[in-house]
Amino acid sequence: MEHGEQPRPPHVLLMKDITKSFPGVRALDGVDIAVRPGEIHAVCGENGAGKSTLMKILSGVHPHGSYDGQIHFDGEPCAFKDIRASERRGIVIIHQELALIPQLSIAENIFLGNERTHRGGIVSWSRTLRETERLLRRVGLDEHPQTRISELGVGKQQLVEIAKALAKRVRLLILDEPTAALNDEDSRKLLGLIRELRDQDIACIIISHKLDEIRQVADTVTILRDGRTVETLPVREHPGAPAAVSEDRIISGMVGRALDQRFPDRTPYTGERAGQVALEVSGWTVRHPADTRRKAVDNVSFEVRHGEILGLAGLMGAGRTELAMSLFGRSWGRWEAGTVRLHGREISTRTVPEAVAHGIAYVTEDRKTLGLNLIDTISRNISLAALPRVARRGIVDTHAETRVAERYRTTMNIKAPTVFEETGRLSGGNQQKVVLSRWIHTEPEVLILDEPTRGIDVGAKAEIYTVIDRLAAQGKAVVFISSELQELLGLCDRIAALSAGRLTGVLNRAEATQEALMRLMTGDR
Repeated sequence: MEHGEQPRPPHVLLMKDITKSFPGVRALDGVDIAVRPGEIHAVCGENGAGKSTLMKILSGVHPHGSYDGQIHFDGEPCAFKDIRASERRGIVIIHQELALIPQLSIAENIFLGNERTHRGGIVSWSRTLRETERLLRRVGLDEHPQTRISELGVGKQQLVEIAKALAKRVRLLILDEPTAALNDEDSRKLLGLIRELRDQDIACIIISHKLDEIRQVADTVTILRDGRTVETLPVREHPGAPAAVSEDRIISGMVGRALDQRFPDRTPYTGERAGQVALEVSGWTVRHPADTRRKAVDNVSFEVRHGEILGLAGLMGAGRTELAMSLFGRSWGRWEAGTVRLHGREISTRTVPEAVAHGIAYVTEDRKTLGLNLIDTISRNISLAALPRVARRGIVDTHAETRVAERYRTTMNIKAPTVFEETGRLSGGNQQKVVLSRWIHTEPEVLILDEPTRGIDVGAKAEIYTVIDRLAAQGKAVVFISSELQELLGLCDRIAALSAGRLTGVLNRAEATQEALMRLMTGDR
């Protein structure tokens, strides 16, 4: 260190005694977190633990004055009044829901609000494109800068978001569930890029429910529970060393106890319909709505029995969601052929009301856009799919609606002060329980669950697994779609695999392994 040069602080970020309250709830209560330069620091906790609130304070979404506590960045106290103020210090957050504009190009998105201009304030497109090319090389993308965002997959869009952060001279990058919507290959690329940023002395805070990924990439993990810091653990002794902390150790800190069994013991259904086929799909073929030359679902046939959980495995683009949505009222694509039988009788599911009337329910993978009305109450969201059950002479009986919602709030353990709470205020896990409650309330024969545990913590996952097992034990036929092979292996009786729209095989529980499923998911029968 040269004479007169200030010593570098040991931490790039210090947040001390951060406390934040909303009406009726204390979201954060004296939280501390410290991040070193060039460190990958994971933040873990159950849904509602306060992770997102803490990051919103750090990134200026919740401005100084709306919380108590201190923030020091590079050894200096900070009082961010908005997002721009935090970005000027080099703090950039990438949210789980990407903030890109599909109709604009990569270059336009990267420099939106951060334009490269001539002296007169006019955008310099030559400089914009040149800098975009440099940033894309840095994140490992070979796309043309003028490519529209709508033409990119989710994995590449995530890399564009990181390029956008690098354009702002980021020193601390916050990633909120960065791999939640990515396939395994895109996840590996993204985690590799995060390691490269660490080597370039850029610190990262990563919020993730995927504990195996945290053990792969993080140097340190801070665990939050009920708005408080539980502990901070070193994940590895030095970068590149194997992880020294187990998933079970992190889980026990998150939930306050050892989670001895993540999946419930399967409770067999012993009713009069045990072993009988509930839903049979034959020759189901659906073409892509924009490219009718492509079959997104190609001659798929399967059956699911009463009391059975049938898993659907497949890589991204395999056709799982397309199959589910097209079966549920032909909500996706252009139907070409195929029949649906319920209890051996052919039925029509051309519209959503028809599918619901026949006892088919579908829980979408996109709870925020397609699954819920986020500005409405828990009560109304639960009753929405079966309004006649809470109506008298065509008019909703609010007392009956409230009673139903209260019953599900109790049985599903929805953490909310009342059923009149706005659904958008709930954590992701509790929102998912509201979606499940809505469709369970329709009393379906067949329940199709599309990624029902995406983006939620291990504690909420265990609760949802228990609900699914309970439904199967009642004789419901459950189709369970998941990108996590451990879930499929731990919960399902049989697992069907899709690849490029085709069914490549069905494995019983006893013969299903990750290796066998991957062979089928990649098209090898």
